[in-house]
Amino acid sequence: MIEIKHLKQRFIRHLSSNYGVDESIELFWMSMEHILQISRLQLKLKQSVNLLESQQSIFNYILNELQTGRPIQYILGYAWFYNQKFIVSEAVLIPRPETEELVSLILNENTEKGLRVLDIGTGSGCIPISLKKHLSRGTEVVGVDISQEALNIARLNADFLACQVDFIQLDILKEEVLFIEARQKFDIIVSNPPYITPKEKLLMHNNVLEFEPHIALFVEEDDPLVFYNAIADFAVKNLNPNGKLYFEINQLYGNQIIAMLNEKGFQHTQLRKDISSHDRMISAILA
Repeated sequence: MIEIKHLKQRFIRHLSSNYGVDESIELFWMSMEHILQISRLQLKLKQSVNLLESQQSIFNYILNELQTGRPIQYILGYAWFYNQKFIVSEAVLIPRPETEELVSLILNENTEKGLRVLDIGTGSGCIPISLKKHLSRGTEVVGVDISQEALNIARLNADFLACQVDFIQLDILKEEVLFIEARQKFDIIVSNPPYITPKEKLLMHNNVLEFEPHIALFVEEDDPLVFYNAIADFAVKNLNPNGKLYFEINQLYGNQIIAMLNEKGFQHTQLRKDISSHDRMISAILA
């Protein structure tokens, strides 16, 4: 038997210089929940644990990987989003709490039946799968992404979570005929597109820069709204009357995106803050 406090001290000793004490402790609990397959509450009620040799190997592997800066979600192979476990790899962004707020906003504002929903830049599929599971019955949901690797992960998640979502490969900057030709229009289009400029890299943690997919993160310095412009143009042609457009945004460009949407004919544009009081979401209606 090994005392839990000694295992925790190993994490703090090896990780606190990079992560700080509090985050090192959080990483310890996440790792132990994974290794022992028990809840944190159950774990905290124990003074000591009996780790099998295989479990000790996993413990050491996780600790070693964390020391390289690799995110815990990639090490474990999953991340929690909207109370569900999503498979993740370095091909997709790790789902963020801010994006959960975007999902909640959409769910709160759309209670009708039979909606058609499109998620652009779907990544792990966390947005469309969560919407499909919580919107009214009869909702049809489609997710598109430029990355085939990301779509493979999204399809795995849909299968794992027993959720019917159609995933299609699409470069939103180059193609817009796919849905037009099929005469398929949508009631909701949502996107959390790349929006970080090269200058902002200096403010980011190395574990994001070194491990998460840059194609899903960054835009050119001279055109930070490139995806928002393209998606808004796409939405004008592919939303039903009174259809809604939702964006997660870079807090630096909220007013510019609002102005752009107004110019394109959207109405009731609203800039919304996240739980940290940062401008993070925009909603608009196509009259």
